[in-house]
Amino acid sequence: MTLVAGIDSSTQACKLVVVDADTGRPVRSGRAPHPPGTEVDPEQWWHALCAAIDDAGGLDDVAAVSVAGQQHGMVALDEDGRPVRDALLWNDTRSARAAADLTRELGAAEWARQVGIVPVASFTITKLRWLAEHEPEHAARTAAICLPHDWLTWRLRGDRDLRAITTDRSDASGTGYYDSLGNAYRHELLELAFGRSDVLVPRVLGVHESTGSAAHYRLAAGAGDNAAAMLALDCGSDTVISLGTSGVACATTDQRPFDPSGIVAGFADATDRHLALACTLNAARVLEVAAGMLGVDLHRLGDLALSAPPGSQGVVFVPYLEGERTPDLPDATGALHGLTGANATPANIARAAVEGMLCGIAAGVDALAEHGIGVTGIRITGGAAASPAVRHIAPTIFGMPVAVPPAAEYVALGAARQAAQALSENHRTAQWAEHLDPPTWYRAPVAPGIRRRHRDACAHYLPRSTPS
Repeated sequence: MTLVAGIDSSTQACKLVVVDADTGRPVRSGRAPHPPGTEVDPEQWWHALCAAIDDAGGLDDVAAVSVAGQQHGMVALDEDGRPVRDALLWNDTRSARAAADLTRELGAAEWARQVGIVPVASFTITKLRWLAEHEPEHAARTAAICLPHDWLTWRLRGDRDLRAITTDRSDASGTGYYDSLGNAYRHELLELAFGRSDVLVPRVLGVHESTGSAAHYRLAAGAGDNAAAMLALDCGSDTVISLGTSGVACATTDQRPFDPSGIVAGFADATDRHLALACTLNAARVLEVAAGMLGVDLHRLGDLALSAPPGSQGVVFVPYLEGERTPDLPDATGALHGLTGANATPANIARAAVEGMLCGIAAGVDALAEHGIGVTGIRITGGAAASPAVRHIAPTIFGMPVAVPPAAEYVALGAARQAAQALSENHRTAQWAEHLDPPTWYRAPVAPGIRRRHRDACAHYLPRSTPS
């Protein structure tokens, strides 16, 4: 039996799965936490990866490894390969002003045309502008720029030459200076943001290409987390909603979407296609905060939510706890609307939190549909999908049945599938899905008033999204 390993270096933890390369059947796994915060020393990712490898019993018997990771972060390295500062993560919003400036300087439509995305604080290019403006001494020392999965793959390879750093189309397409249609970096955009174009960027590998060997195993190209999850789910034309730290609605498409509003991003996927994606900053965290407000655990929060009627008797939870990306409101805060002496109950607040989180991501699903991405079906994954309240309330928000695949580490499994394909372009992975249990379907009558009240409450914030 040939074994391969997939790694998911996410915002919160490093997760590793070892699977049979022919069948996708899991053999063993490991996990280690990441430190909290929106900036982190990359060495912490390395320590977590080593701990996850140990937890999984090592990699001595695997033939190939692939690393998938959180997208958009900024890892700036000096000429000796050392980080010049802590890495800025995708959810660090300090570069919001830089994003607005870059959008104004080139024009939103031109950004969408050239690279498929419009700058927001999440993207690497905005963090580079922030670095150049606020920490010029660090910017001057920067010799290479890469993303979290690029850096970890490079460390696994053990080659300290900056020219050996590699990436893939899916992750490169989220930087803001890579064109996934032309499959080339746009160095003029890098210079626009950073003031320099001589900084090294990772070589972009093809779908089945590998970086070579590290120790006894082959290293695949790796991928961004959402692209890896889509590779694992193999869900055809369905829209996948991931409710983890962020909320993501995405679908695979043959054409890169063009959205000057920036709501729908046009990324590359882990094949040779594209990924239309809308993202919110606030997903599972909303439920954690609501549970803390009410002094209950997540299980009790779900029970309370399901005990309240649809619409929470008029209570609306605006879930902008960490600012927001969709819509682009990096400085927004959360709020409760519609409270009265009669409806201010724990049950209504609990349900409003679930409804608010789902309404936020439903706006992203609407945006996909407006750009020609037909919503033929919805699958919900991620940590928050484990909540019975989320599963049962989702159909009332999305207006259609939703499918919940069995709980699994889909990002890591997608990376493992890529590792298997890196062994041979013709390596058989089509039967991997046969070993997953079928999804569970959830149905409920749609409640359109919930979406309307949520839109009305959120409208108070929209003027703040317009750059001054």
